[in-house]
Amino acid sequence: MWSVETAKRKERAREWFEMLRDDICAAFETLEDELTGTLHERPPGRFERKAWTRAQREEDVADGGGGVISIMHGRVFEKIGVNVSTVHGRFSPEFAREIEGAEKDPRFWASGISLVAHPRNPHVSTVHLNTRFLVTTRAWFGGGTDLTPMLPAEEDARHFHAALKRACDRHHPDYHARYSKWCDEYFFLPHRGEPRGVGGIFFDHLASGDWEADFAFTKGVGLAFLDIYPQIVRRRMNEPWTEEDRAQQLVRRGRYVEFNLLHDRGTRFGLKTGGNVEAILMSLPPEASWP
Repeated sequence: MWSVETAKRKERAREWFEMLRDDICAAFETLEDELTGTLHERPPGRFERKAWTRAQREEDVADGGGGVISIMHGRVFEKIGVNVSTVHGRFSPEFAREIEGAEKDPRFWASGISLVAHPRNPHVSTVHLNTRFLVTTRAWFGGGTDLTPMLPAEEDARHFHAALKRACDRHHPDYHARYSKWCDEYFFLPHRGEPRGVGGIFFDHLASGDWEADFAFTKGVGLAFLDIYPQIVRRRMNEPWTEEDRAQQLVRRGRYVEFNLLHDRGTRFGLKTGGNVEAILMSLPPEASWP
């Protein structure tokens, strides 16, 4: 079905997502080592990795793939998951109608990285990153990153958006305006009439006709995240917090749970394609509350 050139592109994308995973995990373990404030007496956290294999349906030998779950419970990060998966198979008839290029041929291949960090300190914002390459009879990149402060953090939001704008502007003058607006519209809880956080960027079906340019932009998003988020964490992770701060953090986490279970496309895609449930739901925080 897919050309030799597409096969090479799939391999390059997979290798990039795995390399970015390794660099992110190393950077976050460094943050664990650097903590000097609250909870510094605890040992620094380390990622634990667990491989999984996608269950193969008996009627479809083309089904397969899997991934690696990387989870850390540390002193800076109460829970952080950095997952990479590469899966292939066939969409179900009803789901194929929702995916570009799968209406007549349901075969697909998808690889990507997905990260959600839930810090212990309420002054450190929760963050999400996801980038992926999906191939049906068409091929495109998608993903994004967004910041969710638990407490007011205007400076962090400003720096986060500035870093993403620089990354976007290197590739197209319209990307930041377009993708930041898309992010605001996507990461919104309609049942509460409120945004999930302070936004970031979100893009999908990126297939400009120049695959190398699209791949370079996707890599640029990952590198921008790797640069800016550790800076934000370092700025806040040693600040003291109160029980009231913690209570507010848990309420905000509850909103995060609501979005990911009710509206997140990645959650739905993973569940609809036989993905690993532990990996799909790793975005959920270890503790949350609803007043």
